[in-house]
Amino acid sequence: MFKQNYGPLTGVQILDISTMIAAPFGATLLADLGAEVTKVELPGKGDTLRTVGPWKGTEPLRWPGLARNKKSVTLDIRTDEGREIFKKLISQVDLLIENFRPGTLEKWNLGYEELKKVNPRLIMVRVSGYGQTGPYREKAGFGTPGTAFSGHTAIQGYPDRPPVSPSYSLLDYITGVYAAFAAVSALYNREANGESEGQVVEMGLYESLFRMLEFLVAEYDQNGKVRERSPGLAGHSSPAGTYETKDGKFVVLVCSTDSTFNRLAEAMERTDMLTDPRYHTNSERLQNDHEVQEIVINWIRQYTQKELQEKLDLFGVPVSPIYTIEDIFNDPHYQARENIVEVEHPRLGTIKVPGVVPKFSSTPGAIRHRAPELGEHNEEILGGKLGLSAEELAVLKEKGVI
Repeated sequence: MFKQNYGPLTGVQILDISTMIAAPFGATLLADLGAEVTKVELPGKGDTLRTVGPWKGTEPLRWPGLARNKKSVTLDIRTDEGREIFKKLISQVDLLIENFRPGTLEKWNLGYEELKKVNPRLIMVRVSGYGQTGPYREKAGFGTPGTAFSGHTAIQGYPDRPPVSPSYSLLDYITGVYAAFAAVSALYNREANGESEGQVVEMGLYESLFRMLEFLVAEYDQNGKVRERSPGLAGHSSPAGTYETKDGKFVVLVCSTDSTFNRLAEAMERTDMLTDPRYHTNSERLQNDHEVQEIVINWIRQYTQKELQEKLDLFGVPVSPIYTIEDIFNDPHYQARENIVEVEHPRLGTIKVPGVVPKFSSTPGAIRHRAPELGEHNEEILGGKLGLSAEELAVLKEKGVI
């Protein structure tokens, strides 16, 4: 079921000591593209993500997709023996990914300056709630509070109701992408420029979403405007939003450019709007958005979702049905793109997870092995790579070090 090890990051060695979603997801993205990722987990407990829902019975269903392509070793790096083993692992890797609260690794005498003594070329990617500096650096940080801190939550929802948080860990996943981007950027710099030393790359959770809100920054700076929450692309494009079709289904349509609106007007047989001074540019349509929306709403209500999709596809207007996960499972495009794949599971038999993206023409990534059981690779890595004997491993296990 699983393919041989290949991908653009084949040969890159990574140690992942992070937990939950953001930083581990970044490590998984790197593993999907060929990096060999060893996940270090606390003996007897493991990553807290192993206990996060949804579940089937007692099986956590998020773990197989988020921890695939990794190997698991158990090691308590808070102990003297654990620290020494950890440093041996560090000596053999390119990257370390961690998301402890700032100061934690330093408290255990495992900060970057200490680890550099073992591996000067080490690249350390650090993810925390609020970053390694600043007055909030030591605060506990999680995705949903971080989303609120970023400014994102304040503009989500309807103006007559409380702000709405994302219904899943959006910030964590976006930060994971940044972490992976940071890792390969630092790795490229080290290799392409022949650097003899590595470096630290760090970010706070909230910063990944805040970076995407440049329009808020510029708008407040130049216009003094505090944007309020809205359910769609308010103030960006007109028409844009969620629309109900004749058969009671919903679609999302956005005309982000004038050329897109021109095609919509042709599809609606309303070419008069192309010369009407109230509608013929986006800025003017925004000034008359209520009237524009009424025209589009009434037109869309004449068609079923399928009819509307076919018609607007013909005119090149970007529209999509609002899919449930059931719709996604049944969609031929998702199938053709291998966006959902099946992997082995030690107790469920198999389980479906998202496929590997992006797709490389010459060095494609792959799911090479399933998510690991806790400590599954202790013997392979601690024994095979570090040379610890079976007797030494048994003693360490009895002591609770591994």
